[in-house]
Formats: sequence, C-alpha cells, structure tokens
Amino acid sequence: MKLIIQKFGGTSVATDENRNLAVEKIINAKEQGFFPVVVVSAIGRKGEPYATDTLIQYANRMGKKVSPRDMDLLISCGETISAVIMASELNARGVDAVALTGEQAGIITDNNYGDASVLRVETNKVYRHIERDRVPVITGFQGVTEYGDVTTLGRGGSDITAAVLGQALNAHQVEIYTDVDGVMTADPRIINSAKVIRSVDYEEIFQMADSGAKVIHPRAVEIAMKSDLPIVIKNTFSDSPGTIITRFKKDDETLAMGDRGLLTGIAYLHNRAQVVIDYTGGNGEDSGDDILDKLAEMGISIDLINIFTDKKVFTVDGEDCERVARLLEERKAKFSIKKDCSKVTVIGNRIRGVPGVMARILRALNRNNIKVYQTADSHATISVLVKTEDAKNAVIVLHDEFKL
Repeated sequence: MKLIIQKFGGTSVATDENRNLAVEKIINAKEQGFFPVVVVSAIGRKGEPYATDTLIQYANRMGKKVSPRDMDLLISCGETISAVIMASELNARGVDAVALTGEQAGIITDNNYGDASVLRVETNKVYRHIERDRVPVITGFQGVTEYGDVTTLGRGGSDITAAVLGQALNAHQVEIYTDVDGVMTADPRIINSAKVIRSVDYEEIFQMADSGAKVIHPRAVEIAMKSDLPIVIKNTFSDSPGTIITRFKKDDETLAMGDRGLLTGIAYLHNRAQVVIDYTGGNGEDSGDDILDKLAEMGISIDLINIFTDKKVFTVDGEDCERVARLLEERKAKFSIKKDCSKVTVIGNRIRGVPGVMARILRALNRNNIKVYQTADSHATISVLVKTEDAKNAVIVLHDEFKL
C-alpha cells in the first residue's frame, strides 16, 4: 500500500463544513488504494480562539515575559486541538483514526525554540498505527527535543512537518491542501487573470516561496527536493488537480513547460528597507570590511547585495532598520536607509541564458513611471526594489508584459 501525506491548513479545519470536506479528501485517498497520514495546522487564523497568532497575542497581553521554551508549549496547543477534532471527525465517519502530537509521532528536533530543526523521525511510532489500519492525524508545526521539551518549527511549519514525514516514511507524495486551486502565476488578489501552474520544478517553487509567494514553506521544498518527493498543492474546496512540484529532467523539461512562456510566476515581499553605506572620503572608524559579518552575528538577514569600491547597498527587513542604524552610527559610518520598499521578483528556469530579460523588465516599469532603486538576478530569478506604493502596479505590469 502506498503512503501519502495529506496536510490541511488552518482554513481547511476551521469549521464543521470545511472539516467535512477535508474528511472527504482523506476517505477518497483510501478508496483509491492509498494510506493517508494526515497533518493538520491550528484551527483558523488570527482572531479565532485557537489560531497561533491569537495564542501569541494572549501571551503578550499578560504583560509578563514568556520564555521561548514556554511560548512553544503554549502555541503548540492550537495544532493539538485541531488534531483531536479531526481524528474525531474521521472516527465519526467510520475511519479508524488517532490524534498524535509531534512527540507521539517521533519528530525529534534541536532546542532552537520558535524555529527548531528536525533531527530525525522515529518512524516506528507512526508505523505502529499504520500497521493497525489506523490513520494517524499528526500535529503540524511541532516536535520535541531529546529531553522532552515541546518545540515549534517556525511560522508555516506544518508544511515542514508534512515534508519531513513524507521523506521519513518514504511516501508516494505529499498533498498540501489550501483554499486555492494550486500555485498561481501571481497573487490572485492582485491579478484577477492569474492562472494555476499545473507543474513546476522544485527550484522554481523554492524561489517563489522564498520571494514571498505564500504557497508552501521554502524549507519544506528543500526537504522534498533532497529526496525527490513530489508535492501537490490542492484545494480543499474543489476538485482541481492542483499543482505538482517535482524535478524536471532535461529530457522532459520542454514538454513539462511547453504551455508556458518565458516566466513561471511573479512574487513580492513588502516591508523591505534599502541600506546604502557610503565609503567615499573615509567614514571614521568603519572600514566596512566586517559590517556584513557583524549583521550576521546580530541575526539580521540581508538581501539584494551590491558591493562597489565606494559603497555597499543591500536590503533588510523593515523590522531591523533601527538595529542596523544603531550599528552604523556606532561605527560612525556615512549611510542612508530608504524605508517602505518592496521586492518584486520574476521567476522562471527558462530565463537562464536568455539575453535582454532585465532590460525588458526595466523598460516596462519605466513606461509605467515605476522607479527601480535596485536590481539583482540569478539564473532563475530577477528582482527589482520599488516603493511599496508601486509594488502592486509593478506586479500587474510585469504579469502583463510577459503574458502570464
């Protein structure tokens, strides 16, 4: 019997009606000869009683400091509640099911609370239930340390749980159920004509997720890519075939992408800030040689890095602006920070080696009076930095320019 992992997000388990639709997906998998291992997120979204953000908000309202260890214990409750309810729904429909926490499923992590990494999965704990024809309903987002402390895997961590279990159990594929029909060419809230991408390469989906597309956690893609584990993004609320994420071989890449143009999709990230450090004429005590190392030590991630003989230009998350400014002031550096920026990225393996794509992007944005403050590119992506007030229009312009 082939195992599949079926992961259901917060909206898929938020109401009785939605959970019934999720149960139908699980029953259909069994009828098709698969054995489902189910992973669930916390119920609902911010504002709803058991959503992760609601639990965090509750802890913060107490006005007392909660340790990272204890915060993980608190926010893991949302998934535990969800797993019990989903297992009960399945049992009520005649499917033998059991709710399991991350610990009970054998997911062992390090002790980096809030963003733990999975060290291993003790699969015998899950197989024990599978051998009894009992469907495991496993809490996403959480694991346990060697010493029994509950940990969480970072925001969106239920995707990571699904991928880790898929790899450890040698699953046929992982199905990620959301409220959209699959991976779209752009955010459908911005582009009404955005289309579902039927098949996409691991590298492309990783770039889309890393560039802001909220389709799947980038770490889940990395895990799947290492073991050639197919992932399918599906809609709980429709029968759409969804988007399959897999590895395209050279021989079938043209066939798999045959119905596409030059690009696969467009993604964006808001709340970016551009930092420019000017070294002309000397800048006091700061030689600039170690500034990037210092930022790394402070846990500040930098992006869109351009280094010149007289200046360094890079972007950071807007939340890090004050810490960056304090560091540079301490170094007596000459610098400026431009806030309220967004990174807009076009993604597609087909742009590799194709001349003129950057020029075409800049012309299209210039025609529409969208100022570009910085660019960066790789073999499968081109990113531009624009003001956040121009980001939506930039996505629309580029989606139209490349006929996505």
